Amino acid sequence: MSAEPAPASAAPEPAPGPEPPTGGKEAAEHRALVLTGYGGYDKLKVQARRAADPRPGEVSVSVRACGLNFADVMARQGLYDRLPPPPICPGMECAGTVRALGDGVRDRQVGDKVMVLARSGLWQEVVNVPASHTFPMPEGMSFEEAAALLVNYITAYMVLFDFGNLRPNQSVLIHMAAGGVGTAAIQLCKTVENVTIFGTASASKHNFLKESGVAHPIDYRTMDYAEEIRKISPKGVDIVLDPLGGSDTSKAFNLLKPMGKLITYGAANLVTGQKRNLMAMAKTWWNQFSITALQLLSQNKAVCGYHLGYMDEEVELVGSVVAKLVDLYSQGKIKPKIDSVWPFDQVAEAMRQMQEKKNVGKVILVPEAPKEESKKAEN
Repeated sequence: MSAEPAPASAAPEPAPGPEPPTGGKEAAEHRALVLTGYGGYDKLKVQARRAADPRPGEVSVSVRACGLNFADVMARQGLYDRLPPPPICPGMECAGTVRALGDGVRDRQVGDKVMVLARSGLWQEVVNVPASHTFPMPEGMSFEEAAALLVNYITAYMVLFDFGNLRPNQSVLIHMAAGGVGTAAIQLCKTVENVTIFGTASASKHNFLKESGVAHPIDYRTMDYAEEIRKISPKGVDIVLDPLGGSDTSKAFNLLKPMGKLITYGAANLVTGQKRNLMAMAKTWWNQFSITALQLLSQNKAVCGYHLGYMDEEVELVGSVVAKLVDLYSQGKIKPKIDSVWPFDQVAEAMRQMQEKKNVGKVILVPEAPKEESKKAEN
């Protein structure tokens, strides 16, 4: 799932890629965020682009809001393997309005409000993407909510239900529980009867977690979360969602009950500062969990790996999950929690908000500054 960044015009460092057709007329300039190299927050620059006409099967979307994900933080440091080398326009999800149709597109119309999912390229004011990578926004959903839905909720849904097979009366451990995937997972757990949720987060976020439905918030900074869980549930938990990697994956496996399931979907422990930390990388990989098939036999446990970035060709599978999520949203059972909204010009501050784990919910980027004085969105 890749969105073709429009070819560079005023930008000194154009993003790579083939030159799209222009339809014989010069397009208006728009703004895009470009990762100019690996490193700190200053590696992301606002640059000018010219939008091309959409190719056959594509739609052109006027972007109103974009989602910031932890994978984008890792990509800035050169730790995310699904992006081409810089210069590149990042961004895996956005929401906006269809502005033009490519030949052969029949299921979208100009003016449609859509959510967009791609491997990269969506942090722009205008994007051209395959129509199959767009999803109609449900009635009543804001552009900010739409930009917060796809990556986090698809991940949480598939981890919990497709791999985890979550059922009534089970228990779940959710790491980084106040983040984007964490808040999505909590809401999805609440759609199943009598699920006990353990959630790790700093102490300042515990009231929010309790109000959201987490029975047992744990401050990972001051407590051993494995010990705390054992005090409450000596046998452990049925499902662990692991976005951390390293030694935490081993702890997660040991926390599983018989027939329990560990789903690993990230390696957040690799990120310890603005720039790539070789010591943190070495420590994380040295402590990486490993087990053989024969060892699994006697454990009666399952280990699963999930990476949405490798679902590029699974259009029908991902589309079926989005349809379920839209239905849950329309029923009022899920609602993206927006932490804050930042204009493109303040992408460094937005990145810092997430990397320093200050966010409660989703961090959103918008092309222009929000009209409200406060960036905080009330949800």
